[in-house]
This record gives sequence, structure tokens and C-alpha cells, in this order.
Amino acid sequence: MKSNTSSLITASLISSACTASTIFLIQYILKRKEIQKLKREFSNAIASKPTNKSELNEDYIREVLSRNYSFFGEEKMQKIRKSFVIVVGVGGVGSHAAHMLMRSGVGRIRIIDFDEVTVSSLNRHSVATKADVGKPKVVAMQEHFKEIYPFANVEAKVALFSADNAASLLEGNPDFVLDCIDNIHTKLDLIEYCVKNNINIISSTGAGAKCDPSRIQIADISDTKEDPLARATRRELRKRGVESGVPVVYSTEKPGSVKLLPLPDELYGKQVQGNPPNFRSRVLPVFGTIPALFGNAMATYVIVKLADWPIKPLAVKMREATYARLYKDYCGKEQHVFNNNDPLKITASDVGYIFEEIWNGRSALSGNLNKLTLTRWDRTQPPSLQNIICLTKAEAEKHDKLTVKPEEYYDKEFLDYVKAKFKEESELSQWRNL
Repeated sequence: MKSNTSSLITASLISSACTASTIFLIQYILKRKEIQKLKREFSNAIASKPTNKSELNEDYIREVLSRNYSFFGEEKMQKIRKSFVIVVGVGGVGSHAAHMLMRSGVGRIRIIDFDEVTVSSLNRHSVATKADVGKPKVVAMQEHFKEIYPFANVEAKVALFSADNAASLLEGNPDFVLDCIDNIHTKLDLIEYCVKNNINIISSTGAGAKCDPSRIQIADISDTKEDPLARATRRELRKRGVESGVPVVYSTEKPGSVKLLPLPDELYGKQVQGNPPNFRSRVLPVFGTIPALFGNAMATYVIVKLADWPIKPLAVKMREATYARLYKDYCGKEQHVFNNNDPLKITASDVGYIFEEIWNGRSALSGNLNKLTLTRWDRTQPPSLQNIICLTKAEAEKHDKLTVKPEEYYDKEFLDYVKAKFKEESELSQWRNL
């Protein structure tokens, strides 16, 4: 009896497995047929048009960029496609940045690098393969880019950027320059040249010895925190008269136990063959995914800027103590200034959100970054996310003593700014509750 039962169970399981396999096979076949149908429809659509090569190319380009067209719209995509971008340094960071600029439809890209593809490059380079080892990186990328998206005008410059050749390498009025150099002296020369010649630039700091993707930030060079290369760049740029105005991709992660690899004894006091003067000979370990994230962050920032798409990078400053202090001050103000003894619906998390994402960590009135506090905008209205403003303590003291509504005291420009910020909060808050 048990034997028969076991046989029935086994047969049932086998039957179920066969049925499931058949269902999956049918679904797979149907899916493949649907894909083939879509491909035929697209091919027929192109074939039905006049055999003008430029028209065929335009149809293909629009199909490649269809998702971007859906996102940005016609006008902004035309700006991207007509743009000219230069990427200086196409290693782990720069290769991924250039790769996604190309795939996103940037019409003209100039890539600059003196180095060749090595076997050790293959863990982080965007397109290089074993067959490219020994080729100049920019040549290898140019060849691969032609296979991926032949409609981009890709210029490959096998050259080491320097202050002496800056004018020739950056000629042509680029819309943006991406600094993906890992040598600080060259990096400083590039940034200084772009700033003094009014060329838009975004810079990458060190991706080596990092592994936490959540710590990658975009901020003005003057606001960078915790990154040694960013700090050194900021300090040296200040000596050259550049205080701010340079967006930077960086990481707040501490490298921890990951250090520069030791230099072999035989190389002490010598220049490594093939390396230019002043270039490091020791190697900082690199986890391949992090340079890719840096490069994609840079490409994303540049693309939305080219399209005039609004973006406000928020540097997470990890200042929980500041939020706790602001929350404590705000609770005290509600009780002692506004005589409000009801339980507050505003939380410490809300305070951090208001302070960073709505008011960008600065006074709404003066833009000051120091001695800040939160207070009610309109004292006659109850506390809410759309009735709290960030001011310096001195500004808040005057504001809290107003005997008229804010609309009767402040000028129109400031009132419009505050109104826009509260509207922004209204739009953002719906995402916080998902």
C-alpha cells in the first residue's frame, strides 16, 4: 500500500514538473515570437520609408534613444544631441562617463588620455576587452563606440593633459568638460584652466579604496566632506584663486584598512617606465564597481545639465547631531515663543528633511550657512512642513517678533522664493509617504 502511495506521489510530482516546464516553454516561445514581431515591425517601418540614408539613420537613432526622448522630450533631446563634451582621462571613471554620454546621444565627444589598456584595467574599464590590451585607451574606446552607436562623432586624443597643451586639447567651445584625472597636479591645471576660461566642468575625486555606493555624493568643491583628494584639491585650488563653482563627485566613505600597495624595493627612487614625471608609481586598490558609479554619476549630471533639466544634488552631510539640536530648539520655540503646548506632529526626521532638502542647509533669507534655526513662517498658522522656514538665529529673532503677516513685511522676490519652496515641499512630501 505504501509502495503504491509513494508511486502515485512520485508520478504526481513528475507530472506537475512536466506541466510547469511545458507552461514555461510555451511562455518563452510566445515571448520570443512577440520580440521577433516587434523587430519585424520596426524593420518594415524603416523599409517602407524612402531609401534616404539620413532618414534611415534618424529613425534608428530615435529608436536607440527612445527612452531618453520619453524622459526629456523633443527640445531637450535636441540640446543633448547637438552638444560637445570632452572627457579627460578614460580609466575606470572616465571610460564609464564617456560610455554613457555616448549611449545617451551626445553628438560629439572628445576623449583624452595618454595611457594604454592593461590586463589590470579590465576589472573597471567600461568597454575594453582582452583584445584591446596594449592599445591606447582612447583608440580602443573609439573603436567600440563605433560598434555601439556609430552616429556619435568621437575624437580620440592620445595625449597627456597639461597646462601647456590645454588650449589645443580643449579647443572647439565644449559644452562641458569632465575631469577624470587621478593625478592632482594635472587635475588642478585642468580645473583652473576651465574655471578661468568659463568652461563648464565637473571633477571626480578618488574612487580607489572605496566600496560603499551609498556614500557617493555630488557637491560643490567648497562643500565636500571626508574625502582626502577632495580636501587636497580644494586647498590647492584656493591658492590658485578658485574658491567654489566646481561640482565634484566624491565619496564620504573612509578607506579604512585599504592602503596604497607597497612599492617594490627595486623601484625606490626610480621613475616607472612609461609613467610621466610626477605620476604616482604606487597603486591604490580599486574595487571595479565604484569607478563605474562615479563615472555614471558624472555622466548623469552632465546630461541633465545639457538638457537644462532641473537638478539639485543633495550632499548627505551625516549631521544627526545638528538635526537633534535643531529639533530641540524648534520644540522649545513652539512652546515658549508660540505658546503651543500641544503634542508636535513634526519629528526629528522631518526636521532633517526640511533643513536639507527644502532649505538646502542654509538661511532662506540670506543664504548663510552658520547659526541656523527653524521657525514658523506664519505665526498665526499651526506648525506644518509648509509653515517652517530656516533662518539664522538673528534673522529668526526679528521674524518671530513680526506683528504683521510675512506677506506685508518681506519683498516680492523673497515671498516668491518661499512660496516656491513650500510648493516644492508639497510635491516632495508625497514621495516620502510611499
